Amino acid sequence: MITPTPAELEILNILWALQEATTQTVNSQLNTQRKVGYTTTLKTMQVMTEKGLLDRRKEGKSHIYFPIIQESSTKEGLLSKFIDNTFGGSTSQMMMQLIGKHKVNQDELSQIKTFLKNLEDQDHG
Repeated sequence: MITPTPAELEILNILWALQEATTQTVNSQLNTQRKVGYTTTLKTMQVMTEKGLLDRRKEGKSHIYFPIIQESSTKEGLLSKFIDNTFGGSTSQMMMQLIGKHKVNQDELSQIKTFLKNLEDQDHG
């Protein structure tokens, strides 16, 4: 699996949401989060194309970029690597750290409980 850098992941998240976009559109979206120059975005997207993360097609004078790696498998791979490197492979350690150190509202807690209950029911079903 090709591991995207944090900047590449920001671009991928935009393109996964939009499915395809010009560099200008991606750059505008990035600038809602932090200041990023157009040429920086363009260069990053060109490198991502060379790495096999994106592809592009010509439309008039513009290139339309689109992701060629899947969102779910990419995020699953990144999360697995993070859990292995940070928590020694222990998902429960990660969850306890996450829930114990960050504010979780009642609605989120209820969703987590329902998710865990469904997992238990699958194991015993």
